[in-house]
Parts: sequence; C-alpha cells; structure tokens
Amino acid sequence: MASPSPIPLRVTEAEARQATERALAALRGGDAASAATILREMEDRAGSGPFPWAALANAEIMLGNHDAAAAVVDRRLAAAPRDIGALLQRGWLHEQAGSARAAVSFYQAARNQAAASGVAPPAIARLLDHAARYCATASEAFAGRLAEATSGPLSDRMVEALGLLKGEREIDLQRPNVFYYPGLPQRRFYEPADFPWLVPMLALLPAMQDEWARISAEGAAGFAPYVETPPDRPAPNNPLLGSERWTALHFWRSGEVAADNARRCPATMEALTHAPMPRIAGRSPNAHWSRLLPGAHITPHHGMLNTRLICHIPIKTAPGCSLRVGSETRSWEPGIPLIFDDSMEHEARNDGPEERVVLLFEIWRPEVPEEDRTALGAIFEAIGDSGL
Repeated sequence: MASPSPIPLRVTEAEARQATERALAALRGGDAASAATILREMEDRAGSGPFPWAALANAEIMLGNHDAAAAVVDRRLAAAPRDIGALLQRGWLHEQAGSARAAVSFYQAARNQAAASGVAPPAIARLLDHAARYCATASEAFAGRLAEATSGPLSDRMVEALGLLKGEREIDLQRPNVFYYPGLPQRRFYEPADFPWLVPMLALLPAMQDEWARISAEGAAGFAPYVETPPDRPAPNNPLLGSERWTALHFWRSGEVAADNARRCPATMEALTHAPMPRIAGRSPNAHWSRLLPGAHITPHHGMLNTRLICHIPIKTAPGCSLRVGSETRSWEPGIPLIFDDSMEHEARNDGPEERVVLLFEIWRPEVPEEDRTALGAIFEAIGDSGL
C-alpha cells in the first residue's frame, strides 16, 4: 500500500477536512497505521482548530499504543474537561491498565455529565452502558471488601460512616427555616436513655392511654386539622391543609394552656410537667396529641429552629407507620419515645390500616446552655412583640 501523502505545514480547512476523511476511511478499512500517520501529522501541523482526536485515539488503541492514546485523550480533556466521549475513553484506558479506581472516577464523571446534559451522542451510548455496568460491578466488589474488613461488631457511628462511604446514606444537616444556632451536633435521633425525666413521664403512659381511649370512644371530639390557615397569613402550601387525615388535640399552644383539653386529660398534663419544655411568651410550650390516619403522608419539610427537639410519646402505635429524619427511618414502638431534630428534613407516613396517635411536644436541645436559652427566649419574645 502506498504511504499517505504528507500534509503541508499550513493546511486550509478544506485540506484538513480531506485529510480527516482519508484517515476515517483508513480506520473503517482496518488500516490503523495509515490513519494514525495522517492524524498525527495533522495534529502537529493543523494548528489550534477542530481536530478529530477521537479518531486518533482509536487508531492508537487499534495499534496497541495505549500510552499514546491516553496522551491524545488527555490533551482533549485539557481543552474540554467535561467532554463525555473523552471521559469515557480515558476511563476505558484506565480499565485496560488495571486501574479500577481511576476507571470508575472517569466513568462516573462521564455518566454525571451525560445525566446533567440530558442527552448523550448515540455513538457513545454503548460505552456509557459499559461504564454503568463497570461502576456497578466495582461498587459490589468494594462493598464486599468492606464487609470482609469490618466483619466484627461496629458502633452506630461506624455503621453510619460506612453507609456514607458506600453511598447508601447522605450527610444530614440542620436547615431550620427561621433561626439557626451554630455549633450543635448534626444528630437526627436522640435515645430515651439520654433523658432521665422520661422515666416518671412514661410511668404515666397507661393513664394517658386510658384518657385517649375515653376520648376516642367519644368520637375523638376536640381534634382539629393540624395544618390550618393562621389569621392574617397566607394559606400554607401543604397538601394536608384542613385535612382530617392529620389532626391534633392541643394541651399547650403558643404558650397557653388549652383549658378544656387539660381538664379532660389530667394524666397527660401531669406527664408534661416532667419535660423541659421551652417557656417563651406567645411561643411555647407547645404540646398536643398528633393523630395520623391511614393513608396520611406528612411530606418532607424542615422545622423552624434547631434549638429544640421534638418528642413523640407513643399513645397508640399502629403497623405500617414510619418517621424519616434525614437518611434514617424509625417506627413507633409501644412504650418507646422518639426524640428527633426537626430542623433536619423529615417526613411521616401512615401506610397501614389503623390510626397512629402520639403525644408530641418540644424540649430545649440539651446542648444549648441556660444563658443562651434565656437569650433565645428574649429574642423570640421580641420577634413576637414586633408582630413578625
């Protein structure tokens, strides 16, 4: 076969196009050597204009020159770091070199870019599929190695850390929608053992359940939709606005006792005296029975503050009910309180056939010192006095 004609030092656009066509024809004919010679000379002499880098990289690969192909792709990525084809080809070259971690890194970058752009050229669809399969296989192998390395007992923190490492969980952060107090630990749930005052409170649980049974037998009189339109405010954008699927029977509301309900439920009111509820004029305490009917879904949201925790004392548990806080989901179990930071994204569901009822109230977050609690109370009272 005749050797290809050399490309002049300075080529016109038409001459560059013709050289590219000759190189591509040589590639299609299986003559990688001729294609590579044409394209190498073209890269050297054609200047900074568009260049068929993928064709040259493929020619070098067909010739077994993986290092040369990698150099071509690296030059392309230096000019266009998010080029999907170049990322895929670099991943493939790392895969062939046995560098699994590097291959996954480039493959995943290509997949992320394809997802972000919403469309990938059909010519690279097959390599994208290969990248997805390779990443999945590598992830399974990685998880297997981690399982072998951590076969002994692990603390809860290590279990969570491994979940984050494997991409099974996310880092959950406080994002209150009104007031953020800095420096608090990012902790979704607290354990009942952290709060000694729960012991006398739970001693009253049977009496509280008797009060619920009596009120339930009366048709749950006094319960009202939890999500309401407040006076002089726009209606909240909440699918449970005015819904009977999520209702409340209030005992304390914005710092005021709901006298009628308090008289009906003396054991519940006594139980609440044990809890360190904030006392801020016009704001708190807040405490109520929260009733969630079958099919109800409290959609993901964030609470107002991160200086408080929300406590649930299970009055009536039911199957198929769950509370998700961040990346952790728990259910209500008889006699076991749930205490959580509602400034993290959270949601609740009742996917079962029965109603679920809890005593819900807020407490000071234990890490907030007394002097700051006093200051916070003054701040929120001032906000209330200003009419905000």
